[in-house]
Amino acid sequence: MDNTTGLRESKKLRTRRLLAATALELFLERGFDAVSVADVAAAAEVSKPTLFRYYPSKEDLVLDRFADHQDEAARIVRDRDTGLTPVGALRAHFLAALAEHDPITGLCDHPDVLAFQGLLYSTTSLEARIAHYTAREVELLAAALEAESVPPLPARLAAAHLVAVRHELGRENWRRLAAGATVDEVHPVAVAEADQAFDMLADGFDRTLLPPRRPS
Repeated sequence: MDNTTGLRESKKLRTRRLLAATALELFLERGFDAVSVADVAAAAEVSKPTLFRYYPSKEDLVLDRFADHQDEAARIVRDRDTGLTPVGALRAHFLAALAEHDPITGLCDHPDVLAFQGLLYSTTSLEARIAHYTAREVELLAAALEAESVPPLPARLAAAHLVAVRHELGRENWRRLAAGATVDEVHPVAVAEADQAFDMLADGFDRTLLPPRRPS
């Protein structure tokens, strides 16, 4: 029984990945608005009802990968090292990701990443759907702050600002690369802007919300 369940779940995962990969290939080739759900289903050799069982909307075929990062900010805050505030932990993580040219920071010049982000930021319906994923990211981060005795409203306000900063820094880095700048050229600017943005938040949130984590 367990083996059967495992095989079934593996098959579902393979189908899910196939649908997302097929859709992205078509969207990049023809443009998001020029490709229908029926086109994706036909290319992946599944029915439309099957596709919708895996992805509730056409936009989710592109954005489902964002679900893997929805709890990232909350996890960074929960698991932060001694001596770090929530803002400090998120700053340190973002700067480390910049150094590694992590796609999530926008500072990645791999052609596939640039093409994906270009599709994302140039398609109105995808931009609108991102709000769904962003709202969940804010919700999870706010819950992590509340778990450390931050009142609900300040927790939500802090979470909304922190999530927005991470997203906007990433988008600005992508814009520069898309305009022709190199990763090496953008990196020092990206670091300076990240420091400035997190400093702005630290001046308010770290002083009023949570002190640095102390050894237990």
